[in-house]
Amino acid sequence: MLPRVTQVRYLGEYRLELSFTDGTTGVLDLKARVVGRGGIFKPLEDLAFFQQVQVDPEAGTIVWPNEVDFCPDVLYSLVTGNPIGVLEPA
Repeated sequence: MLPRVTQVRYLGEYRLELSFTDGTTGVLDLKARVVGRGGIFKPLEDLAFFQQVQVDPEAGTIVWPNEVDFCPDVLYSLVTGNPIGVLEPA
């Protein structure tokens, strides 16, 4: 299991600073992953709503009031630039 999100800080526009359980910290721009997707992501296009991001300590990820979240493994991979490992069949 990869590290989980421990803190999030809104930086402006669609940028967030994330901190992880292993001490890694990085900035992530989610604009391309939010804007224009529609559906459950539509409320996140409103920056006032986007700013309401919080850490879900149970899931170890970020979440918004409409319960949209992102996989913490994907967030860690995006922040570090390290690909998520693929498990080989036994």
